[in-house]
Amino acid sequence: MHFEIYKDKAGEFRFRVKASNGNVLASSEGYKAKASAVNAIDRIKSDAAGAETIDNS
Repeated sequence: MHFEIYKDKAGEFRFRVKASNGNVLASSEGYKAKASAVNAIDRIKSDAAGAETIDNS
């Protein structure tokens, strides 16, 4: 799994989380600054390990 940062057609920075088989697992909102996208990735990396799963089905 990896994070991929890219620039969209509007010129904003976005990232997506891709599985090892290339499937997109999640994608972000647009950020005006690349540093903001990188900060969001860093927050996900640090917070995801302790995240709980809430089943609202």
